[in-house]
Amino acid sequence: MVAATLVGLQSVPGLVILYGSIVKKKWAVNSAFMALYAFAAVVICWVSWAYKMSFGDKLLPFWGKAGPALGQKFLINQAALPASTHYFSDHKTVETPEATPWYPMATMVWFQCVFAAITLILLAGSVLGRMNFKAWMMFVPLWLTFSYTVGAFSLWGGGFLFHWGVMDYSGGYVIHLSSGIAGFTTAYWVN
Repeated sequence: MVAATLVGLQSVPGLVILYGSIVKKKWAVNSAFMALYAFAAVVICWVSWAYKMSFGDKLLPFWGKAGPALGQKFLINQAALPASTHYFSDHKTVETPEATPWYPMATMVWFQCVFAAITLILLAGSVLGRMNFKAWMMFVPLWLTFSYTVGAFSLWGGGFLFHWGVMDYSGGYVIHLSSGIAGFTTAYWVN
């Protein structure tokens, strides 16, 4: 799990360099700061409230209850992925037990934080040169809270799409589809 997290973290400087090289020279530093700010802001927001909204107790069918993912009891305990029931069209149900992998919860929090950060850094590529840094500073925590956590809870955290049997093996829906649609929409409105 740690190795997978470190491989994912390699994307951050790679995307910073890519974004700095594809824009005009006057926007290169701003582009790099947008990507680096997205990573830093996601780390703070993730442990403060977003992890529990994505993988915590259910508040709504598509959203978890907000809360901090800090504290020793929470982070040292063994990781636990939600138990859930899949409902299929032929009225059969399959109960999936709670999975308890052999690593601490802190590893799971950090692993999922990297996915959330990469999603916002990918989204940053669509607004390079269009959105100023102050607007980006407000956009990042709001989008993480009201968009990413909904997709993550719905598919990975035991939400309604998970119950319907929707499978998202490598982040196609939660990461790529959400950042692509949000990037397209944001690029359209921020012109």
